[in-house]
Amino acid sequence: MSMGMGGAGRGGFASSFRKDASVVDHRLKPGTTRRVAGYAKPFLAQIVAFLALTVLSSLLVVATPLLLQRIIDDGVANADTRLVIVLAGLVAVVALVEAILGLVERWFSARIGEGLIYDLRTDVFDHVQQQSIAFFTRTQTGSLVTRLNTDVIGAQQAFTSTLASLVSNVVTLVAVLATMLALSWQITVVALLVVPLILLPARRVGRRLAGYRRQAMARNAELGNRMTERFNVAGAMLVKLFGAPESEHAEFAERAQAVRDIGVKQAMSSRLFFTALGAMASLATALVYGVGGVLTIREAITVGTLVAFAALLGRLYGPLTALSNVQVDVMSAMVSFERVFEVLDLQPSVVDAPGARDLPDGPLSVAMEGVTFTHPSGSEVSLLSLESPSADVAGESAFETEDRTPVLHGVSFEARPGQMLALVGPSGAGKTTVTALLTRLYDPDSGSVLLGGVDARTVTSRSLRAAIGVVTQDSHLFHDTIRANLRYAREGATEEQMWDALESAQIAGLVRRLPDGLDTVVGDRGHRLSGGEKQRIAIARVLLRSPRIVVLDEATAHLDSESEAAVQRALDQAMAGRTSVVIAHRLSTVRAADVIVVLEAGRVVETGTHTELLASGGLYSELYATQFAQAPHTA
Repeated sequence: MSMGMGGAGRGGFASSFRKDASVVDHRLKPGTTRRVAGYAKPFLAQIVAFLALTVLSSLLVVATPLLLQRIIDDGVANADTRLVIVLAGLVAVVALVEAILGLVERWFSARIGEGLIYDLRTDVFDHVQQQSIAFFTRTQTGSLVTRLNTDVIGAQQAFTSTLASLVSNVVTLVAVLATMLALSWQITVVALLVVPLILLPARRVGRRLAGYRRQAMARNAELGNRMTERFNVAGAMLVKLFGAPESEHAEFAERAQAVRDIGVKQAMSSRLFFTALGAMASLATALVYGVGGVLTIREAITVGTLVAFAALLGRLYGPLTALSNVQVDVMSAMVSFERVFEVLDLQPSVVDAPGARDLPDGPLSVAMEGVTFTHPSGSEVSLLSLESPSADVAGESAFETEDRTPVLHGVSFEARPGQMLALVGPSGAGKTTVTALLTRLYDPDSGSVLLGGVDARTVTSRSLRAAIGVVTQDSHLFHDTIRANLRYAREGATEEQMWDALESAQIAGLVRRLPDGLDTVVGDRGHRLSGGEKQRIAIARVLLRSPRIVVLDEATAHLDSESEAAVQRALDQAMAGRTSVVIAHRLSTVRAADVIVVLEAGRVVETGTHTELLASGGLYSELYATQFAQAPHTA
């Protein structure tokens, strides 16, 4: 009779080798276990039922060998045909019960596991969405997605495969050993002599495979990053314009080769290990049949006992090997939980204040009073483990050595309701930072941002978002239909409202000519549209929201003259009757402004109208002379 070594080990003892053995030395943060229990609490009844079924299924492991013993000793030996048929039927019943239990266990496992994944993923997703924009400017998207996928699944395994494996293997091991000792303590001792020959290689090869696994993960991450960069629209365009196919192939092939080589090492190490285990299994079988055969001849045990013993032996080594690595399995799951909790524990830097109220109704003024701002440090808004590998290696010093120079110094200005305020200044003067503070993507270090005379930090983020519409120089569209991109600004908008917004944005005619109209998919980041078309869709989205304040961050900066003219007409519609803050790029926008604020090195150096600032001969006049000299007759 052949002996299978992994049959009774829940999940197979090889599963332990997929984990990183280094986590055993990791110290969990205080309270991690309590928080894990909190996530388990809603599934407590299901977990209890799942474990009860697991215990019952594990106890049935010894039923078939004992029935085989009775068939041979009581049925075959006594030529009792009826007893043989009855006992064989019981073997079939046990097999059927085990199969049914396996299905029910799998149902509970899936319900618990998928429920836990749902809870963790939704909690992390909602929490990440509350983070300030500074968090996203520092975080590697891939690392963040890994927390939502790999780590969440690793945490889920704590309540399914890891817990079930632990309970199942302990119960199976106790039941099998107790049965073996009851049948023959002599053969049991012989069988246990082989255990060190199995466990020692298991632990050693487990560490080696864990090392290969770490290397494989790193190599696959490099390969994945390479593909992600080259396969998105912007990356693909850059490769088409500047990339050399030969060098791209060579660099990708080099990374793919590293993945291949690690895969070969993993495969050969695993095969070598299983070959060695097979040899140990054969040795154990030979010892059991040798010693058991002698005892049978001497009538110390029966033939049925020998057959039952051989069957039980196949159910002994799997649980033993799996339990030898159980600490790695448990800690791997707990570390996954800890990594998820690390994200959940990161507090957003911009939150609604206690007792925050909605913005007042009616037209809104926009003002800053003595605003000073420094970009937040990484330790305030991010996690080293979510940033670049080099930052992670550098440790906390990577945050401590960051430049903490203020980018705005005592900035003050005001635009009354319905006025247009233009922000002008050289690159790096702080114009975009001002708009980020107005939309409360950040909070100032000191001073106040006032909307309708109310400090932005005291109003609800919901009312603030509803009151402000933003169009940037490279407006983002989701890889979805025009309809879905418009409704992102106003859920439940009617068809008529969407077409009105498109008409006002000077883009309705184009959308009507598209084969699928509003249901046309715009592609990754809207790249199926031209720059001007994408900007006008973004303006339509703002118009659909109908904000009281419009913020334009060089919305026509990268457009050709024809597109600029169309977009400018759409912008005029968007700003009509609304308070607007515009980062000025074109002369027409600057000239039309009610108030022009000139920034330099984060400070307001001039304020006035176009005519007043030209007459003063300051920085604005210099910028006008260099940037707008093509239209001197309009001065």
